Amino acid sequence: MAANIVGISSMATRHVLTELGAAYQQKTEQSVAIESVGGVDAARRIRAREKFDIIVLTDEAIKQLEAEGCVKSGSRFGFADSAIAVAVKSKAKRPSLTDGESLKAAILAAQSICYSTGPSGTHVVKLLEKWAIDRLMSGRIVQAPPGVPVGALLARGEAELGFQQLSEFLDMPGIDIVGPLPQEVQSLTRFSCGVGTQASNEAGARGFIHYLTSSEADASKRRHGMEPA
Repeated sequence: MAANIVGISSMATRHVLTELGAAYQQKTEQSVAIESVGGVDAARRIRAREKFDIIVLTDEAIKQLEAEGCVKSGSRFGFADSAIAVAVKSKAKRPSLTDGESLKAAILAAQSICYSTGPSGTHVVKLLEKWAIDRLMSGRIVQAPPGVPVGALLARGEAELGFQQLSEFLDMPGIDIVGPLPQEVQSLTRFSCGVGTQASNEAGARGFIHYLTSSEADASKRRHGMEPA
């Protein structure tokens, strides 16, 4: 049987949306099916006019899709804020993350670093450029393919130091989370939700968005490494 509410999201929110979707179904008897893929792939499919009732991506992506007529005007609401964290392979030495300089030293000392194609990866690239070490690190960078968790590459030993949204590192086997980026170089990514213009169940999508952005969903967001928007 098809789900009552169908959606798409980027990978960073997959666990929290699965939990909240199940809770919403218990609460309302409306089933929710959210497909989580790489953010670039999600945007491509939305632009190709695939039918999704609800869309959950970075706020920047939702704004752009709304401007392009792929998200219903006025339906965008902030969902959660996500910090970037650092991880290593399980039982590997953990670098110091006391401040920006210690993070820079850890990056320079690493045999290889890994980041995603998402906003966390973009932020790390900007940091390397800001510190003028981007060329020095160019041969030691591994970029996870869209939809592939950075943690999976760390666990396989394909990179020494990994950067991604904290929510994507939680419960990932084979890795240890060192901690969030130092506050002075941290970057929060806001994820927002909106109604797709191709929605088959607009009313259902709006009801689920109301639940996702209510205080009822706050505990689940924090449990999955995020803060309410």
